[in-house]
Amino acid sequence: MDGINVVELVVVLTLFLIVTVMGFAAARWRRAESLMHLDEWGLGGRSFGSWITWFLLGGDLYTAYTFVAVPALMFGAGAVGFFAVPYTVVIYPLVFLVVIRLWSVSHVRGFVTPADFVRSRFDSPTMALLVAITGIVATMPYIALQLVGISAVLKSMGFSGEGLSGELPLIIAFLVLALYTYNSGLRAPALIAFVKDTLIYLTIIVAIIVIPAKLGGWAEIFNAAEEKFSAGGGAGVTLPVTGQLGYATLALGSALALFLYPHSITGVLAASNRDVLKRNMSALPVYSLALAFIALLGYMAIAAGTTPIGGDSNTIVPELFQEMFPSWFAGIAFAAIAIGALVPAAIMSIAAANLFTRNIYKEYLKKDATPHQEAQVAKVVSLVVKFGAVAAILFIDPQFSIDLQLIGGVIILQTLPAVALGLYTRWFHRGGLIAGWVAGMVAGLVMLYNIPRLGPGGEVVREHFGGSSFALAKLGLDVESSVYTGFLALLVNLLVAVLFTVLFRAMKMDEGVDGTADSDYTAEREDPTFRELPDPLESAPPGPPGEPSARR
Repeated sequence: MDGINVVELVVVLTLFLIVTVMGFAAARWRRAESLMHLDEWGLGGRSFGSWITWFLLGGDLYTAYTFVAVPALMFGAGAVGFFAVPYTVVIYPLVFLVVIRLWSVSHVRGFVTPADFVRSRFDSPTMALLVAITGIVATMPYIALQLVGISAVLKSMGFSGEGLSGELPLIIAFLVLALYTYNSGLRAPALIAFVKDTLIYLTIIVAIIVIPAKLGGWAEIFNAAEEKFSAGGGAGVTLPVTGQLGYATLALGSALALFLYPHSITGVLAASNRDVLKRNMSALPVYSLALAFIALLGYMAIAAGTTPIGGDSNTIVPELFQEMFPSWFAGIAFAAIAIGALVPAAIMSIAAANLFTRNIYKEYLKKDATPHQEAQVAKVVSLVVKFGAVAAILFIDPQFSIDLQLIGGVIILQTLPAVALGLYTRWFHRGGLIAGWVAGMVAGLVMLYNIPRLGPGGEVVREHFGGSSFALAKLGLDVESSVYTGFLALLVNLLVAVLFTVLFRAMKMDEGVDGTADSDYTAEREDPTFRELPDPLESAPPGPPGEPSARR
């Protein structure tokens, strides 16, 4: 126990024990006859009301890595780190009409994943497979990054040993998470999200009152940040002119990408009706206010003279809390970050498991799988996903996981034409969507490959995959600005999808049959076509294309 703060450890363990009990008890919360059905295990019975959905989506979208990475970026790079705030404000109007249409068609047709929707809408198993694989690949490093947040807390608490002994608390935490997620499904993170968000709001409210008071006020905090970032002719706490386009496209691209992630869609489909989502899209920006203050913790750390452990910038917020708060409250803050990792990690693993089960296992490996078999496979896959994330942290440089997550944001954007635009139009030919996905993916990865990582002095630290900001000068333009790679890749995707759609239509290639009806996209829970849930073991055959599915 040398070097470990016992008070902090006791507080963290106590709160962790509470959420562990809640995680296992969640199996009996809103109890169904059986959890052995994806609608129950993977979507919580599709019955969550406004408050539960608000906490679930908030716990899903605002993660532990957000808590440590956004302030770390503000601490190290300045104003560019604030991009997370406008993008989480912009996103809700953008997705407002998209998510309620997705909710309706998914509930009428029994879709569990976005790939289910694409499969039916465009009559394309291939495009559905691409959407599923993209979602799984983009989600895996995201889960690993939640462990980065927990690791930062453990380092500040004194768990700095090397090898297995140093990572043992992390392994135990994720083992417990794996067990109660396996047992309770989506109900576990939904219930725990109440605790997670309460702790985070408590920590932030206290931090924005106590820390500025100790440092001499907000003016001193911003003056310290201005002094740091204006040294050597820098732009200070404002963005340089050459960085504004990259900032804007990064915020917009991130906003477009966030609700394409499988875990975001899982939270949406678990809502009980359209009005729940409408209320949540109006109320969720409250989290963005908290995020703005979280980001400013990076500037507070500059004013406090806080230094990260071993150069790991992710430890800057835990170290700031160590300096500013008594041990008991620092323990509460550390528990907020750790539990803030468990909630999204659970939802992400469930979402990835749903994708594998419905769009790979059932589509290609066992077409006659029963709902019970689907649920069992999903539970096992959720374990594999979590253990894969732990292995990534133990055996791969965590920085590599961060780089993979940057790539994940770029690649998940390539599902936007099929998923988001597909909710409003079937104009795209299924072959055009596949061609667009391939073109956007190749363009995005090529651009990412050609982005170097620069050191503090502007020297090249690594030649490839060094960030997500692509210099327009590499396209032959005489400008110094950069653009978010995902934004450019999406433009390539859309252009190719349009061109190939026109080409395939001219060639009169088969477009498949739309398996949805116009009325599906506006259906309310009271709609007569709305299916009872969960599905029976032997579902009635679907009606003819364009007609509502048979009810239970």
